[in-house]
Amino acid sequence: MRVGVRFRRPHRWLMLFLCLCGASSLGALLAVMTAAQPSASALPAMGQASSANYDESKAGNFRLPDPLVFNNGKPVKTPGEWPKRRAEILKLYAEDVYGRTPKTPRRIRYKVFDDTQDALGGKAVRKQVTIYFPTPKGEAHEDLLIYIPSNAPKPAPTILAINFGGNQTVNADPAIKLATVWIGKLPVRQQAPETSRGRDKGFDVEKILARGYGFATICYQEIEPDFMEGYLHGGLREMFMPAGQTEPTGDYWGAIGAWSYGLSRAMDYLEKDKDVDAHRVAIMGHSRLGKTVLWAGAQDTRFAMVLANCSGRGGASPWRRNYGETLHSMSKAFPYWFCPNLLTYVGRVDKLPVDSDELIALIAPRPVYITGAQDDQWADPHGMFLAAVAAGPVYKLLGAEGLDTDQMPGINQPIGHTIGFHVRDGKHAVTAYDWDQYLAFADAHLKAH
Repeated sequence: MRVGVRFRRPHRWLMLFLCLCGASSLGALLAVMTAAQPSASALPAMGQASSANYDESKAGNFRLPDPLVFNNGKPVKTPGEWPKRRAEILKLYAEDVYGRTPKTPRRIRYKVFDDTQDALGGKAVRKQVTIYFPTPKGEAHEDLLIYIPSNAPKPAPTILAINFGGNQTVNADPAIKLATVWIGKLPVRQQAPETSRGRDKGFDVEKILARGYGFATICYQEIEPDFMEGYLHGGLREMFMPAGQTEPTGDYWGAIGAWSYGLSRAMDYLEKDKDVDAHRVAIMGHSRLGKTVLWAGAQDTRFAMVLANCSGRGGASPWRRNYGETLHSMSKAFPYWFCPNLLTYVGRVDKLPVDSDELIALIAPRPVYITGAQDDQWADPHGMFLAAVAAGPVYKLLGAEGLDTDQMPGINQPIGHTIGFHVRDGKHAVTAYDWDQYLAFADAHLKAH
């Protein structure tokens, strides 16, 4: 039997205090809290458990579900049988992990409010677009930033990234529209400050453009809040909640599902842009947004490639493995990322009908690159490797190549074919090393030969 999980209400006394503040006092408080927002690389530290296991001998004896076995126990023997099995896995993920995604809207509309031909010192065309799409409670919208290299052939293969702090954080370009962002964990929004321009060092936009790729990005905060009960404060989940329902229950989608939906709406626009090759769009995300791009790529086959950076548990790391972050610790810190049904598996994760090898397999035969970091054991790099290995037979069935090894590679030794993998030195972050591997991987799979 499915059970609903009730989330905590925000502290109403704090909201009352904010309302009673004078305008100048409120503005000062918001400015301080904005400056204090954690960076993308610091986000995973929130909710880390001191009791987490980092001993391989205690990671547990478990068997990952076989993506090539139907729910009735029969094996998948031919490529022609895979779509039926793929549909089974997608349904299980929607029911028990991320929640059910609403149907694709029949139409979107968009407004191009910036089309500059000589951006970044003449290196790129810059476009900024507001994408509008219908929901049961009105129109939602998100801003998409696009750079197209000036001197590369068009339409250009493009990397679509989802960012944490606003489009203006990916580059110091003063013409990028400042995003409206949430302030800390409070249900308060304001325009991001000028000091946030170029603050996220995980994106080297000009390096990407120099390699002949377009770069596009959206901000996850414009899609769905990232705090407990954010569904009450104007995000997509609130806008799709059925009449009479006041909180998520059962298989109602979590925040990761909403963020993934936002990526697909960005893709709706990219299909219409003549400067973008819509058949060669890769999606990239880090940490919780690495989880997001895996789920987006699993659902939306228009994405030609998935680049999942340090995605950890709930992404490429197996749920069944007791190492670093676990379902139990996530249920305490970030239950709203997932559907409530997932939380019913706390303490019995071995009963979960799917696992991360099947999530990776849902992307097959499209290329997928998975990364970890040596100092980010919380995200379980070895577990991500094991899942990538286990997804390999699906790629092989469909005529592609997986990792073709079951031996964990050394640090800074990328491996793979259609599935790529590396563990680099350093912490939970996006680094220049990661981008070097992503661009080489894209050269192998997205560039015209």
